[in-house]
Amino acid sequence: MSEAVIRTVTSPPDLLASLEPLLREWLPRQRWFAGKGRPVTGLSLVAATDLLPADSRLGLHHVLVRAHQQAAPAGAVAEGPGDCYQLLIGTREALPPRLAPALIGHVTGGPAAGRTAYDALYDTRPAEVLLEALRSGARIGGLRFERAPGADIRAGLVPRLTTAEQSNSSVVYGDTFILKVLRRIVPGVNPDLELPLALAREGCPRVPAPAGWMVADLDGRTWLLGVLQPFLQGATDGWELALRELAKGEDFVAEARALGRATAEVHSALARALPTVTLGHAHARQLAGGMTARLEEAARAVPLLRPYAPALRTAFTALAGLAAEGRTWTAQRVHGDLHLGQCLRAPDGEWSLIDFEGEPARSLAERRLPQPAVRDVAGMLRSFDYAAHSAGVRGTGWTESCRAAYCTGYAQAGGRDPRTDPVLLRAYETDKAVYEVLYEARHRPDWLEVPLAAVRRLSVPEPA
Repeated sequence: MSEAVIRTVTSPPDLLASLEPLLREWLPRQRWFAGKGRPVTGLSLVAATDLLPADSRLGLHHVLVRAHQQAAPAGAVAEGPGDCYQLLIGTREALPPRLAPALIGHVTGGPAAGRTAYDALYDTRPAEVLLEALRSGARIGGLRFERAPGADIRAGLVPRLTTAEQSNSSVVYGDTFILKVLRRIVPGVNPDLELPLALAREGCPRVPAPAGWMVADLDGRTWLLGVLQPFLQGATDGWELALRELAKGEDFVAEARALGRATAEVHSALARALPTVTLGHAHARQLAGGMTARLEEAARAVPLLRPYAPALRTAFTALAGLAAEGRTWTAQRVHGDLHLGQCLRAPDGEWSLIDFEGEPARSLAERRLPQPAVRDVAGMLRSFDYAAHSAGVRGTGWTESCRAAYCTGYAQAGGRDPRTDPVLLRAYETDKAVYEVLYEARHRPDWLEVPLAAVRRLSVPEPA
């Protein structure tokens, strides 16, 4: 490692105090900030470490900060007293024009007084520091950088920050690796590393194997900070590909079928790699009860949903009824937030699944629970609906053909055809649509009609 990284020390305790006024304004504006719509009432420092000395031409501070806000809306998950965020803050005497989008503000006090603070992931040198730390397996204060056995992480790869809208930040290194830097972090075993590692041990080619990862060891607990994986050069995510094909007037049936096969292969590998459980009456009743509670909460928050609530509730009571009759289901580890944007198609036509973090709004413990594999299937089916809406082709049969092809491909790859269990599939798709109604009402009202259309369809169950 470079001398600058070796001589890392803990950041001065007054660092946050000098940055707090700037961060309270800057944090809520970031696309990955989870507490949108609620003012930040205060910040508290969880940990801070210098990755480059504060008195050098370029200072680099790794900061874990907890954002305190007004009470969260009903249904939001709280992992503790305020969400904890990972920040990489650079300080310079002056910010060059290329880093203008990264500006946090000008520091007037504390150890960085007179300097300009900015989001360091936009900058080449700080990003190089992270890769070098992963390459060499560094230990820097409470930060631990791990390199996977056998991973060939070369030095000198040129970094660039990706600009896609997402809940984290990603840096690509020379079209060889991509480092996903988690922004909102929680302690414990994170499926974003746990599941790809398990799939790598199983030899599943559908998920890029982690080459390295960074964690923080604090108060006897481990917090995942980032995962380095191979960059799939030339790959296109499923959302972009679907919209491109729609724009050309092409169907997406062959791709949907191939994507179904890839999903089933990942599910089969996860079932081999990690324990599965049987959901009996008690578990299914609890599952249906949680879905019903989420429906009631969403109906209270979104008046447009209320007329459909009684009919939607039958999807969950039907599931509980089957369980009462003795029906059981197998539950396993799943992706947890599967949609077209979480899938990449390589130039050779092969599909990969990425981003196993799960729904960020759910607690880490909930994200790690075994679930019926159909939960992922329901997420993908809903994603086809969103793509059709975005391209303005709803009602043309595009969504229906993609749904059918995806389920067919899933069955062909050894998974059970989801359509053979219509009660379970309807329950999970209804639960997902209800979640979408609440999300869109809060964040994207212009998109609210998409899940509401699904709600209307799901209110009338198809004949068995």
